[in-house]
Amino acid sequence: MGHVDFVERRFWARETSTDWWDHIVLQVWDESQWLRNFRMRKGTFLELCELLSPALKRKDTRMRAALTVQKRVAIALWKLATPDSYRSVANHFGVGKSTVGVVVLQVAKAIVKVLLSKVVTLGNAQAIIDGFAAMGFPNCGGAIDGTHIPILGPGHQASQYINRKGYFSMVLQALVDHRGRFTNINVGWPGKVHDARVFRNSGLFRRLQEGIFFPDHKITVGDVEMPTVILGDPAYPLMPWLMKPYTGALDSEKELFNYRLSKCRMVVECAFGCLKGRWRSLLTRCDLSETNIPIVIAACCVLHNLCESKGETFMAGWEVEANSLAADYAQPDSRAIRRSQRDALCIREALKASFKTEQGTQ
Repeated sequence: MGHVDFVERRFWARETSTDWWDHIVLQVWDESQWLRNFRMRKGTFLELCELLSPALKRKDTRMRAALTVQKRVAIALWKLATPDSYRSVANHFGVGKSTVGVVVLQVAKAIVKVLLSKVVTLGNAQAIIDGFAAMGFPNCGGAIDGTHIPILGPGHQASQYINRKGYFSMVLQALVDHRGRFTNINVGWPGKVHDARVFRNSGLFRRLQEGIFFPDHKITVGDVEMPTVILGDPAYPLMPWLMKPYTGALDSEKELFNYRLSKCRMVVECAFGCLKGRWRSLLTRCDLSETNIPIVIAACCVLHNLCESKGETFMAGWEVEANSLAADYAQPDSRAIRRSQRDALCIREALKASFKTEQGTQ
């Protein structure tokens, strides 16, 4: 019998070029290139990798060398920040197309597991109240709204996901502080569901109703006691702790109240604009399963807060790019809700009167 030598092969996977990532991006790119492509500077990127490292470390196997944590995070950020196809991202990083899909979900899950509860949080409530007061609304702890994220038609109960504009979507409800950072999110409701129903079924509603979301901080407006409130549009119910605009025939006092409220409520619309401008994958139909889409959306909210807290620049051209992508998926309007509580009406009337008095003394 002849002698056969068995050659030890370390890695069986097809090798693809990783020179671009290893030698160009990591070693040559300047801060503006990092910001444009990964939505954050290299320092912030490396900090993020450090935070996610325990959850993302993989060991090499006989079949292939494990991707480094840095490369995994880079692949995920690139895919979330651009409308590029999986194949295009795979070619950039020298990995297989299916690897990109796996890595995006791994990183999104790690971000949610490790960072969501630390980064998407109320923080200093008094600083938020002071911030909104400086913008013109007293004792306000946040602005709330919902936005629709386009998705591919799911295989199960697809009709529930068709919104009022006729496309498949999933709802992201968010409470935002005076600086445009998310302090509470709820994601996963099908696009057909009204904003008010999403809200009433959220943990945020329950905690606001029980008076445990904000520290107990009441003020007196006129002769009416007012708790810390959040601000919503006409789609939300008027509650003692939720102020919304007047609708119908408006006199000058009601218009002034609406102006003051909408000026502060704009922060939530701006936050959604920045979220989608940075993480443009949220503007094109997400092709993940209904169980995985909320994980990716939540991860993007965490990344938004991280970028805002690190002072990462929102580049001028991003809004234009986002608007052109968003044109195919206009945001549906929610029907106005008429229900109100008597206490809430009294608080709104007292605020309206105080705004008029303040205007008269200026």
